[in-house]
Amino acid sequence: MPRQARLIVPDIALHIVQRGHDRRECFRHETDYLVYLSTLRELLPKTGCALHAYCLMTNHVHLLLTPATATACALLMRNLGQRYVQYFNRRYERSGTLWEGRFRSCLVDSARYVLACYRYVERNPVRARMVDSPLAYRWSSHGGNAGELSNALLTPHAEYLALGQDDAVRLAAYRGLFAAEDDPEFLAAIRDATNGGFALVGKSFKSGLPPKTQRRLARKHPGPSAPSLPEQIDILAELGLRPRMS
Repeated sequence: MPRQARLIVPDIALHIVQRGHDRRECFRHETDYLVYLSTLRELLPKTGCALHAYCLMTNHVHLLLTPATATACALLMRNLGQRYVQYFNRRYERSGTLWEGRFRSCLVDSARYVLACYRYVERNPVRARMVDSPLAYRWSSHGGNAGELSNALLTPHAEYLALGQDDAVRLAAYRGLFAAEDDPEFLAAIRDATNGGFALVGKSFKSGLPPKTQRRLARKHPGPSAPSLPEQIDILAELGLRPRMS
């Protein structure tokens, strides 16, 4: 059965997760992180992707980006993955795959979901109990988005810019997003959407999509739908059975 195409809409943000094969380490040394980020910075403008947030964990990667075209994201992840694997295999004298397989992704739209996704990505090391605060983790975008560091990889999303009319107000508002604990419902929602290739979008965005695309925005109940009563009777007849009459 052919794989279903990813749900990607140009100019709409996308949350991406790519894991190491068998959840093994993708980064073993600080140089590995630097090579990945350097390659990412080079490829972003070439592929037409704007990066808003990221977090490089030891065995997986989170990216929040906006592709300019329907193919931009796949092109970025293909070239980035191939080049990093070539580096990694040479450095550690290994061969074979490094990544789990296709990257996973979900559409993210509206202030509620975009800003929550920023927060989700950058709080990963805190949830993993690697650090006490997002700012303490070097390999994420938090320092840049919170105004503590300069980060040339980042392009602010429109919802990030809407946090304030000037840098001081905007940065204070952004840092304030990290004062509360994670919302368990959002954690479950974004993980389910990313793993299933669905979307976290507002009603106005959803209503503007073609009906065929709208049907792919949420997870369906597993298994085939139950046949209607006439269909059930037809199946029973084919089997030589008859429904019991009341």
